[in-house]
Amino acid sequence: MSVPVKAPFRAEHLGSLLRPKELLVAREEFENGKMSEAQLDPISDKAVAEAVKMQADLGFHACTDGEYRRGMFWGTFFEELDGFKEIDNAHVSMFRDYVPDVSVFHEMGGWGWTCICDGKIKHTGKSSLIKEWSYTRDQAAKNGREAKLTMISPVWYHLRFKEGNAYPADVYSSDKEYFADIAAAYRAELDILYDAGVRNIQIDDPNFAYFCSQAMIDGWAADKDNKTTLDELLDTYIAHYNDCFSSHADKIHFGLHICRGNFKGSRHFSEGGYDRIATLLFQKLCFHTYYLEYDTERAGGFEPLQQLPAHKRVVLGVVSSKFNTMEDKDAMVKRVREAAQHMAKGSGETPDQALQRLSVSPQCGFASHEEGNAITWDGMVDKLKLVRAIADDIWKAEP
Repeated sequence: MSVPVKAPFRAEHLGSLLRPKELLVAREEFENGKMSEAQLDPISDKAVAEAVKMQADLGFHACTDGEYRRGMFWGTFFEELDGFKEIDNAHVSMFRDYVPDVSVFHEMGGWGWTCICDGKIKHTGKSSLIKEWSYTRDQAAKNGREAKLTMISPVWYHLRFKEGNAYPADVYSSDKEYFADIAAAYRAELDILYDAGVRNIQIDDPNFAYFCSQAMIDGWAADKDNKTTLDELLDTYIAHYNDCFSSHADKIHFGLHICRGNFKGSRHFSEGGYDRIATLLFQKLCFHTYYLEYDTERAGGFEPLQQLPAHKRVVLGVVSSKFNTMEDKDAMVKRVREAAQHMAKGSGETPDQALQRLSVSPQCGFASHEEGNAITWDGMVDKLKLVRAIADDIWKAEP
């Protein structure tokens, strides 16, 4: 599982950053058809260049583009595949009500945007991520840094759909067939990205946290239309992940980011510790690193980290990206050391040895939605400085 990349670094962040006002105004004009992509590009380029420089100046070594070219954190990967279509007026009746983020559709009057399979899934041979990656890669190199790319989960457009609604029955007869074609599309995408120099990918997947939500656990059990148990679905998802990523795991660093929601106004969707999923997630998934939300009690305790194999890493999201209120640095250092003690219990290492497999970060991005969290620009910068300070206190001069 070793890869030729330094990631994760001691101080990390999870990808998205607050957008500068000029970019928000330009993107709104673009989305309303008042600005062309050619007119938007130089504004985006300027914002990304400044964001990468800011990250470098603050001491971060894995830089992102802030997800400035996306409206939402998931980007447009699925929308650009053959066999998927966007629906602007999807009705909530298509979805499992007990999946935590489906509540948003109810709040919007029962209607909203989604993307759904409507035919045979296939990669087109053209990546929708190359444009944002190439510019970020070059800007990171200009600042003496490495670039990190964020991507959406390969199960993103499956969980929320009611049984039988995720894909047409005349196209796929089973989840197995459906996931096999998605996996082929991901492998094709990874081939393109690797050739473009991508060596560090963070997959964002709140869905895994939903498996820890008691409301979803109860809802799933009560739904007589479901053909599998929730435990069986978790097995399926992990197998699907491995089908997507295992062939590239020896040459690209893969990190899995799990949070409990980061919607407009700093809203979360679910609660529950990692206990229910830890063994399978940490021991069966072909990923090198786990970026884990740990900024509030809703993420539970550090005990699940005892299931982490000795060759894997964890980035602890102990700093909140949601609000301006600052955490106490010394208290956060203490929490990181506490996590190392739990890891050591499971791996047979000393706590100091386990500490070498840890890093720190905010629990999520600062703007999973382009409107951003309920935090100011200065608040975001202060949080990033705090993450760097925590890392420097524990690991001294390590990047």
